[in-house]
Amino acid sequence: MSDFQEEGREIDGGDLTLVEEVKAELADIDSSDLNEHSVRFEALHGKLQEELSTIDGL
Repeated sequence: MSDFQEEGREIDGGDLTLVEEVKAELADIDSSDLNEHSVRFEALHGKLQEELSTIDGL
């Protein structure tokens, strides 16, 4: 049985807040000046790496 529940929008007991934050950040990056993209993508990548490193078994 999966820990994901569509109705409750849960993954392993947490909500999809991080996913929504990342989607919003990507949209914001897309509308920002091109010269800011690299720095902002790097920061977002770091945030995602940090979150992924908390997954058990990795």
